[in-house]
Amino acid sequence: MNKKVSQINELLREELALLIEEHLELPGVMITVTGVDCSEDLNHARISVSVLPEKYTGTALKSLKKHANAFSKVLMKNTRLRHIPRFDWRVDDTEVRAAEIDELFKRI
Repeated sequence: MNKKVSQINELLREELALLIEEHLELPGVMITVTGVDCSEDLNHARISVSVLPEKYTGTALKSLKKHANAFSKVLMKNTRLRHIPRFDWRVDDTEVRAAEIDELFKRI
């Protein structure tokens, strides 16, 4: 991955985290942007998020998808990016899997 794409990934991760915190109203739900992976042509971005409590994952993803266009408009205004990639929201279940593995080790 080239340096420019890496910088854009980090910029989008930070900005989206702020936007989610400011504009998404899901009481009792914490959404964390764990990573952004833009395509080389910057047309698409896979946004990885973790959602706690897990039972609200579907609701959170639905809300993120609903607000994607609004987030893009704000990003266009707040950053120097001329083009905002299309967002593909994904659940990052790394921590859940790590906890499951940890539990298995405790049983052994």
